[in-house]
Amino acid sequence: MGASGGRPVARLRAPPPVRQSPVYDARLGAGVPAGGADADWQPVAASLGVDAAHLVRLHQVHGASVVIRRAGDGRPLQPRPDADIVVSDDPAVALAIQTADCVPLLIADRATGVVAAAHAGWRGLAAGVPGVTVVALAHEFGSAPADLIVAVGPSISAERYEVGEDVRTRFLASGWPEARLERWFRAATRPGHWLFDGWESVRDQLLSAGVPGGSIYSAALCTSANPDLFCSYRRDGKGAGRIAAAIRRSAALD
Repeated sequence: MGASGGRPVARLRAPPPVRQSPVYDARLGAGVPAGGADADWQPVAASLGVDAAHLVRLHQVHGASVVIRRAGDGRPLQPRPDADIVVSDDPAVALAIQTADCVPLLIADRATGVVAAAHAGWRGLAAGVPGVTVVALAHEFGSAPADLIVAVGPSISAERYEVGEDVRTRFLASGWPEARLERWFRAATRPGHWLFDGWESVRDQLLSAGVPGGSIYSAALCTSANPDLFCSYRRDGKGAGRIAAAIRRSAALD
């Protein structure tokens, strides 16, 4: 862990030859409403060498909709589009999402240089966000899953994430096989409740989408269990801040 502007920052950098810059800012505007004021995002933008006007953000809705940002598109859309995934080949902008227990994903393509940022809570994982992101990169920019490298940021661990039967039922209704659910849901102490393993779900979905296991890098840090480092909605409630996850394509790859 390092420090940036007085805030703890986890910088997860992929090994060469990937030159994209991923950043996890562990304390984005603690105590501010979800979405955050533009001023809260300025340090995140600056850490990736852009101004706040060139930080592509989303109005996250716990789904699997994708925003495509192409080089030459101009300034990011306002108001922010309803989506949880953004993919881009534009080195002039940085992509950013925010979390407070959900899983943040940053993805880079070693071969083409394109990047993606995705937000995946349990609803997003039921909707297949990891796989949808991989497919979007392949369809829009020709990425091969084998060329992708993924940073899985801090999020809530299974030990701290008890959910009700409705969550498990949602995964079944979304078509996930029982064998997968046995890996992702462990029986909790309370009847009719489960401990949901989002980390395992993300990894399994990425592997199924063709991303090599050796290219998936997980922080394996629990937001709920580390109050001195991370924001957690499950722990702190509505007053929780947000973690910023951002990535930018390097112009050096062009």
